[in-house]
Amino acid sequence: VQLVESGGGWVQPGGSLRLGCAASESIFSLDSMAWYRQAPGRARELVAIITTFGTTHYADPVVGRFVISRDHSENTMFLEMNSLTAEDTAVYYCNCRKNLTLFWGQGIQVTVSA
Repeated sequence: VQLVESGGGWVQPGGSLRLGCAASESIFSLDSMAWYRQAPGRARELVAIITTFGTTHYADPVVGRFVISRDHSENTMFLEMNSLTAEDTAVYYCNCRKNLTLFWGQGIQVTVSA
């Protein structure tokens, strides 16, 4: 499965961004899809995950600010990010799991600064 992220960039604190992750095949075939992020000097961490059944889970720092969703017609997953702070600055990675195998996108930079 090939994953391609889009929508990153620079935004001021308090702003919003929407990330997209386009999959090379039907997302119906995927067990789960997720967003991870990695800030400089820190380990990669889970941001949000959505299962094949539509169940979602969010990391504590983004609860109430980020929303994960998917569009089956476009084979795309999204991450709506609101009330962004400097702590959200990181490279964001799209991830999916299919038949116990993990696939990763190339990552996209999100920078939050004044």
